[in-house]
Amino acid sequence: LGPFMFKLNIQSISGWSLEYGLERPPWPKSAKKHPLNCFQVEVTKDTTIAQLKNTFHKKFPVWYPACQRFTISGTNPPVVIQDDKKIGDYPDLKEGATLLFKNLGPQISWTTVFLVEYGGPLLLYPLFYFFPKIFYGVSFDRRPLSLVQNLAFFCWTLHYAKRELETLFVHRFSHATMPIINIFRNSMYYWGCTAMVAYFVNHPLYTSPPIERVYFGLGLFLVSELGNFISHLMLRNLRPAGTTARAIPKGFLFNFVSCPNYFCEFTAWIGFTIMTQTWTAGIFTFLGFQQMWQWAISKHRRYLQEFDGKEGRPLYPRGRKPMIPFLM
Repeated sequence: LGPFMFKLNIQSISGWSLEYGLERPPWPKSAKKHPLNCFQVEVTKDTTIAQLKNTFHKKFPVWYPACQRFTISGTNPPVVIQDDKKIGDYPDLKEGATLLFKNLGPQISWTTVFLVEYGGPLLLYPLFYFFPKIFYGVSFDRRPLSLVQNLAFFCWTLHYAKRELETLFVHRFSHATMPIINIFRNSMYYWGCTAMVAYFVNHPLYTSPPIERVYFGLGLFLVSELGNFISHLMLRNLRPAGTTARAIPKGFLFNFVSCPNYFCEFTAWIGFTIMTQTWTAGIFTFLGFQQMWQWAISKHRRYLQEFDGKEGRPLYPRGRKPMIPFLM
């Protein structure tokens, strides 16, 4: 006997037409009946979510797999089903259950977004450093650069070159794609902040802080960059290639916080701000902290929900903080 087949209902959210890819009327002139926004699909407990998405795509070609998101109707909080899981991994998916479909819109790969958003700072900062005449006038074309300005250029380039290399050789993303709008939003942030910081750090009238402060800030930056790199390597080793598997990270700063990579990046930019003593670097550090804190809270909550100690699942250490050791 073959595997037991059963039917699931798939329903669009907010009245989307599954057939025509439209949210509301007017429907295409070719429509001969009220557009379909719910249909049934036959599956087995061994059907993977990736296979389900491919079946959905064959039925409705306008929705390619990367733009599909399915949640299980009636669950609280909503359960988003993952591509590498099987139908049988979700107890709520049984005969007659309903999946809610959401269109995620045009998608782009995480790798592409990271390479573009981090590539901008690598290209923009050197323009202020090597070509001051463009920004500050002819009289400053051959100005002498201070030690801090040289160190700042080194640190900025080191950070974003590391980011690019990690994107290519270290990171294993839990999702293959993200909404295409993110490449524009993220690039505006990173590129804009680069111009803001580089303009003032490389300004001809820039005044360096005391040398002791410079070396302290430089040391904090370099140690933090190393900690950030170690954290990324440890996260990579937790996830086998080609999967979205999650495990409880242990060791190093993971014994204290869920996201030491964010903590180390935050302290790296604190070091850069101390070393350069510019208010624009401080603004960049503050903006980065706000975003990373939100990400850390979200990831910390997912860890607590996924590893709750029930039904054989491991228990996530309750003493860990999201991002700042012993605090928040």
